[in-house]
Amino acid sequence: MPALSHRITTLNGDGSDGWDVFYRARAMIDDGVPVTELTIGEHDIGTDLSILKAMYESAAGGHTGYAIVPGVSALRDEVAARVEAQSGVATRRENVLITPGGQAALFAAHMAVCAPGDVGLFVDPYYATYPGVLRSAGAVPRSVATRSSHGFLPQREELEAACDGAASLLINSPNNPTGAVYPRHTLETIADVVTARDMWLISDEVYDTQVWDGAHLSPRALAGMTERTLVIGSMSKSHAMTGSRIGWIIGPEEAITCLVDLATNTTYGVPGYIQDAALFGLRAGVGLEAQVAEPFRRRRAIAKQVLAAQSVVRMIPAQGAMYVMLDVRATGLSGEDFAFALLDAHNIAVMPGESFGQSAAGHIRVAMTLEDSRFEAALRTLCDFAAGLTKSA
Repeated sequence: MPALSHRITTLNGDGSDGWDVFYRARAMIDDGVPVTELTIGEHDIGTDLSILKAMYESAAGGHTGYAIVPGVSALRDEVAARVEAQSGVATRRENVLITPGGQAALFAAHMAVCAPGDVGLFVDPYYATYPGVLRSAGAVPRSVATRSSHGFLPQREELEAACDGAASLLINSPNNPTGAVYPRHTLETIADVVTARDMWLISDEVYDTQVWDGAHLSPRALAGMTERTLVIGSMSKSHAMTGSRIGWIIGPEEAITCLVDLATNTTYGVPGYIQDAALFGLRAGVGLEAQVAEPFRRRRAIAKQVLAAQSVVRMIPAQGAMYVMLDVRATGLSGEDFAFALLDAHNIAVMPGESFGQSAAGHIRVAMTLEDSRFEAALRTLCDFAAGLTKSA
């Protein structure tokens, strides 16, 4: 076989893709072992039946052919109106590109702002695909370290130390995996740094409907940031449409025009019946979004109650998103060792913090994606397991 490209063989760098615990858990499930699955951000409810009905009616009505590459005009208009209402920034359809999910949007955004060999920054801890996305776009990934003691919020000194030669910075608020919601002062610091270095900011805001404390603020709304920010959005988390693969990029009109050219040569758009279903979902309003988010609000309260009743496992303040980040360093184990031990001992699968970068070493991420009573029982077992490890150390 001829050699594969260096680009494709090095997407994961020199190590694992971070999903080893997840793969073992899925293998156990395939073998018939009952596993309590708390790894990935997959809703425990399906897509609302009204959205599926709209999707079916659109497909049955004939919207199954090629759809216009930038996105159906009505959907672009609806996304623009939603973003403008949330952010206060004037937004038109020309500022919107519809993409096959947020992941495709992340790739396209980095293709737009990073030339081959450019450094692209991302904040550690990070969603597991971020470094690979940068490599796939031909950029050189460089992480910005954060600290658990600071709630995993990026600090000015770490940002400035990392940004020499960088073309872009990728941030994520509300954050996966930490649950942090970046406050205004953090976003203003980020804006100061990227403006001073004439960098692009890519803001992954796919969890913008899942805010439990504080308020979501898009950095695109800050002074001087509209023309240097690309915003990533998605229906996956807000409307439980993970499998539908529908998202968007918001940005300056010139950037979106170029990104349409990229989409023409890569994805060639998104199926029209899925776009019609997304349009229906958005027009259903904030009530449907709140309905999808409510289980995670409840389970976050459950997690706070369970964690407050013990002193071994520390919960990072979960201000948003569908996860809680837990500090298990008191057990003496790494996050990865703890996750594998928990899986082996109790068939409970969680993600190691190390899957999301070295800043989260000694932590685990727990997805709040189980029915309330099962979620509470799993957390109590996890905490008892951690306490037993501490006593035996």
